[in-house]
Parts: sequence; structure tokens; C-alpha cells
Amino acid sequence: MISLPQSKSPRWSIELAVLGCLVMLYGPLLYHWVWDGWINKDISIQHEYFSHGILGIPLAVKLIWDKRQSWHRLGDSCHWAGIACLPVGFVFYTSGVMDAINLSLPLMLTGTLLCLKGPRGLKLMLFPLVLIIFSTPTQLPYLIEPYILPLQRFIATAAGTILHGMGYDVEVNQIYLTMNQQLVEVAPHCAGLKMLFTSLYMGLVLAYWTGIYRSKLRTGIFFLGIILVSVVGNILRNTILTFFHGNGMSEAFHWLHESWGGDIYSAVMLGSLVLIVNAIQSHVPTSFAITTVGEDDPQSTTTTIDF
Repeated sequence: MISLPQSKSPRWSIELAVLGCLVMLYGPLLYHWVWDGWINKDISIQHEYFSHGILGIPLAVKLIWDKRQSWHRLGDSCHWAGIACLPVGFVFYTSGVMDAINLSLPLMLTGTLLCLKGPRGLKLMLFPLVLIIFSTPTQLPYLIEPYILPLQRFIATAAGTILHGMGYDVEVNQIYLTMNQQLVEVAPHCAGLKMLFTSLYMGLVLAYWTGIYRSKLRTGIFFLGIILVSVVGNILRNTILTFFHGNGMSEAFHWLHESWGGDIYSAVMLGSLVLIVNAIQSHVPTSFAITTVGEDDPQSTTTTIDF
């Protein structure tokens, strides 16, 4: 750790210069992410998996602004890890490889925090940095898609079972459903992988915002609930899509599959996360007591376990 001497000039002027450099470097990149990738959807389907960054990155900026007083109260220090992160981030930025350029943003931010305020500065800004890291587009969805084939099969089977129970003749073959000679594929995107990414991200925000992250029990139940909502929601969505497609309701199919109907469905699923949080806060304790009775000592002992 290197302690820096206090400068006679206002400290904010140095930080403002650093911020200006970051804006010049990454302003065009963020514009590319948001406008080309998440609004116009002109980059790739993998890029769309990180569209929650439209909300997450502005939220990270707001949290950083809210913490500015605490930031200025920290002593100036420079950690060696920050000095290491900055050149690596610069190499990534100038590499010409899109994923490396994207990953250079969290690397440069981490290096900047460590160089200005050391580990305490990184700890203070850790959650906004996490929001930015999980908003950074990478090829992670492409890498994990082969491993969710069992989930695709499960969703296809469940959707086919529901339609069979409703009296419709549906054939299920692996990840394909056929109804009235109309084929519907439960692709990774349709299996809810993108929605799961978004739900977990928004769950992270809600866990931080409501403070339930302080309890391991509440946090575990919450994220299990997120996964359950995502799976059940996408079973119902694929059931409805198969019903629309199999009955020749093309406009309704495209409305739910590609148009704003899908956005409404996603918004309802995300809204259910708020209900889960409220239920957890109302009915799940942050700790519980265990009473033990010894064989030789009849006097009971109560132990409180905090999660």
C-alpha cells in the first residue's frame, strides 16, 4: 500500500480529470451497447442477454453519486493491484477483440478505484461495480447454452403435457412441439435463459435495495424463488406460443414472441419478484432459535442461529 501525500489543490479536480478520461474512452462504447445492441438489437442475440444494463448502469451511476461524501472522507492511497489492472485494461481496450474491449471497462474502473482510494474505496463502490460487471456483454450465454438442453427438454415436455391435459393433440420430440403440423422449438432464448439473466440481475438489485442480502436464509429463498418463477413463467409462455402457432393465430404468436406482448409478459415476471421479496420480509425470519437438552443436564439451552 502506498500512502499518497495530500495535495493542496482540490482533490475533486483530479478525480474529475480521471472521470473525463473514462467518459472519452467508454462513452462511445456505452452508446454502442445501449443504442445498437439493446435498443435496435443490431449486434447479436448474446448481446441482448445483457439488456438489463439499460437499468443497471444508470443505477450504478446513481449509487456512486450517492456515495460521493463517503468517498471523499476516505484517505488517498494507491494499491498495487490497481496499478496492475490499469495496463491490463488498456491492453484489452486496444486489442480490437470485442469481448476484450467490453471487459476492459470493469478492469479500468477497478484499477481506478484501487489507485485513488485503495481497498477501502473498492469496498465502498463494490456494489455499483458489480452492477457494471454483470451488465458487461460477453459470450457467457453462448458458452452455457449447450448445458441448458435438459431445461429446454423439460419446458417442452411440461408445455406438451399441459396442452394434452387441455385436450389438444401435441407431439413432443426433444425440444420441439408439434401441434396441427405446426412446429415450435424451445430454443435457449425461448427457454428463458435471457429472462433468467435479467431476473437474477434485478433480484440482485432488490436484495441490495431491501437489505435481505444480510440474511443468508432470506437470500437463498429469494434466489430459489427467482429460478422457480423463471422456469414456470417460461413453461406457460411456451404453452401459449404453441397454442397460438398450432391454431394458426400468427398475429398473436408474433405479438407474444417478438413484439411488445413479450415485453409485457417479462414485466409481469419481474413484477412478481417484488411480491416474493415482500412475502420473504413478512414471513421468513432472519434467525431462528434451537433448543437443546443435554442427557445428564435437564436444563435446556437455547441457541440462536443468525443467517
